[in-house]
Amino acid sequence: MKRVSGQFTETASYDETVRAFIPAPLPPAAPVLDPVSYQQLNEKAEKSLARLSGMSGLVSSSEWLVYSAIRKEALLTSQLEGTQATLTDIFDEEAGLSVTNVEDVEEVTNYLRAYKFVHDQMNSPSGLPVCVRLLKNAHQVLLSGARGAVKQPGEVRSTQNWIGGTRPGNASYVPPPPEEVGELLSDLEKFIHEPEPSLPPLVRIALVHAQFETIHPFLDGNGRIGRLLIAMLLEEWQLLKEPLLYVSGYLKQHQRYYYQCLTDIRTKGDWEQWVAFFLEAVTFSAEEAQQGIIRIATLFADDRKKILSMSSTSVHTIRLFEFLPTMPKLTVERAVELLEVTYPTANNAVKSLVEAGVLVETSGRARHRSYVYSRYVELLRD
Repeated sequence: MKRVSGQFTETASYDETVRAFIPAPLPPAAPVLDPVSYQQLNEKAEKSLARLSGMSGLVSSSEWLVYSAIRKEALLTSQLEGTQATLTDIFDEEAGLSVTNVEDVEEVTNYLRAYKFVHDQMNSPSGLPVCVRLLKNAHQVLLSGARGAVKQPGEVRSTQNWIGGTRPGNASYVPPPPEEVGELLSDLEKFIHEPEPSLPPLVRIALVHAQFETIHPFLDGNGRIGRLLIAMLLEEWQLLKEPLLYVSGYLKQHQRYYYQCLTDIRTKGDWEQWVAFFLEAVTFSAEEAQQGIIRIATLFADDRKKILSMSSTSVHTIRLFEFLPTMPKLTVERAVELLEVTYPTANNAVKSLVEAGVLVETSGRARHRSYVYSRYVELLRD
């Protein structure tokens, strides 16, 4: 039996009548989601997440784990929307160095700010839980700046939007009319806070993400907020203590299939295909993140040993090395700030790290040089 996942309604937009899609409330019904299609995949994904979650207990400080994971997610989720910024651009911007594609970099740093905002809210006794209001506030942070100013930051849309094509009449998908969006979001919020859910948490996260993308409540930024919602629910439902998963990498790798699965929910009622793909994405991303953590932790340990064996190593050299995992690109001026020492002392610490083969000079200039922890950045790029 083919499931109907919503209904089309005729609506007037841009002087033409178009068919907009209104999704049925979650969870999928008539028939309900087939447990056979997700049980094994869900078990595998949950185990992978549990192993990843345990990784943070194996390192002395989990700060660098979180630093690298959320920057990867920020970059990849933005690239899915066509942003051209690279990891090097992000590190340049954080080191106070000039970047060429300022607006692209701003989009990625705005995502980082939006993530930090929701994380702080969810962990504050007076903060908001996962809800429509928190998503609207995150949207305001995400769209602050040059490109987002005209896209109603923080506001649910009051006009018809569309995906693909030049107008709703030739679009590949027309989301619900604006007057339907409020109630649809309210239904979604109820599903998130259902007191006795019948489905496993990861399956519910898959459903929530797809439903959010189908509602498309904002004029811009729906993809990034919808993927941020995945991270929020992983934390809210205690599947991951810290944001170590960057699922956008897998979604970007299989971008066409990702969008096809979302389309097939609307046109064929095929929720099973999407849920299976999402669970595979979680498993793959969790395993990839674990491997990355092992490689990076090994690099740090080897480099620390190398630094400690050198006669030129001072206490400032070691302290500066400890900053590198969350500041992989820097200048001597930045080292002065970080270490709170004089320029010559900071310069000597940088020189020692260059001598150890940890830092590499990248500017090629005699003055105002910049340095990068190149092997670490290479591992992050992989």
